[in-house]
Amino acid sequence: MPELPQAVRGFGVTFTTMFKKVVTEQYPEQKDKYPPKPRFHGRHQLNRWPDGLEKCVGCELCAWACPADAIYVQGADNTDSERFSPGERYGRVYQINYLRCIFCGLCIEACPTRALTMTNEFELADANRADLIYEKQDLLAPLLPGMAPPPHPMVPGTTEQDYYANKITGAVPEQFTVEKSESEGESS
Repeated sequence: MPELPQAVRGFGVTFTTMFKKVVTEQYPEQKDKYPPKPRFHGRHQLNRWPDGLEKCVGCELCAWACPADAIYVQGADNTDSERFSPGERYGRVYQINYLRCIFCGLCIEACPTRALTMTNEFELADANRADLIYEKQDLLAPLLPGMAPPPHPMVPGTTEQDYYANKITGAVPEQFTVEKSESEGESS
């Protein structure tokens, strides 16, 4: 039996697939039907310690690891009156340019304090290019119940090693009273 010409075989494949059921996700209408997988690389998030202090120490390793040069970090020193993280430094300026980000996750691997993680949020489109440069306030994890908004001192009687060893379980009343007394002093 002679072999069919290549063109006829190609048309045969096309003809058989014309009658198969189409597998199309009706995306905006049924987006909850297909949630992303747990290890999906979506929008970044800057995490907090259980008492509300930021995990980012401003080391800039994530920016160095980024192959697309999408991350900009500028560190600053913590002071006794303004403490944003348990270490000596914190990330004063933190920006991720989602026009450049390739969602590779190398920044996550480079972070020594697990301050930066990726969420499952994937709807990042916008009509304005400037809105796709996320600032620190856009990336920070929300304050959960029991967290004090920074700046505030570390949990009394602890060191930064206690934070890194996950010995902190939440904010204590002293951290909230320092914050209230500072705001009362400014209003006087």
